[in-house]
Amino acid sequence: MSVEIEAAVEAARAGAAVLLRYWEQLGKEDADIKSRNDWVSRADRESELAIIASLRDRFPDDAILGEEGGLTGQGERTWIVDPLDGTINYANGIPYFCVSIGLAVDGTPAVGVIHDPSRHETFGATVSGSATLEGRQIAASDKDKLSDYVVHLALGGRRIATRIRQTRKQIRVSRNMGAAALAIAYVAAGRFDAFVQEGGLSTWDIAAAGLIAERAGAQVTAMDGGPWFDLGHGTRSIGLIAAPPAHHGTLLELVR
Repeated sequence: MSVEIEAAVEAARAGAAVLLRYWEQLGKEDADIKSRNDWVSRADRESELAIIASLRDRFPDDAILGEEGGLTGQGERTWIVDPLDGTINYANGIPYFCVSIGLAVDGTPAVGVIHDPSRHETFGATVSGSATLEGRQIAASDKDKLSDYVVHLALGGRRIATRIRQTRKQIRVSRNMGAAALAIAYVAAGRFDAFVQEGGLSTWDIAAAGLIAERAGAQVTAMDGGPWFDLGHGTRSIGLIAAPPAHHGTLLELVR
């Protein structure tokens, strides 16, 4: 998959260039919220168009599933594109957002690339290779104690306050940064020790980052402990946990 990951990196950077161009303009804007949201929507759409054009140039026969444009084409290979993960951060000038591009072959993640435009960092992985950050191999956290863990935590539903409280008692601290794909990639680099989000995720949020975390040594599952990836999942219907195998099960029980 060397050709595919190279193409994904190139496409992600093309999308990021669009985001950065609008980011600079947003920083100069004193417009009302509606105007700013219009600018962000335009950046989102144009980023996706740039990504798709780049991928189509290399792989004209592959299907593409985009957050903005939906599914186009069909076949055993599907590119999964999120042109701007962390929209609210982006709109409010918070430099924590990313471009996410994954490739699924026969319904299984095969390539993943996460590009952070504000830090100029690119995470990547293939199904048969190591996870990398700027070409250097990375690995998930090797901390012995769960009490030392910094966990990206987003829970909802019943008994939310109780479950958050009981989880926080067992870890060092929790965070919720507002860009799931980038946070999962941070698990791959050991910046977050674990990622837990009970729901609200879509396929384009997890396709690339889940593979990267997995290839970095994290155990990645759905919130019921089952497989984490399925192209048939509906929008905002996915929950995911990514953590080193030694503490994955304990975290899963805590947040349940």
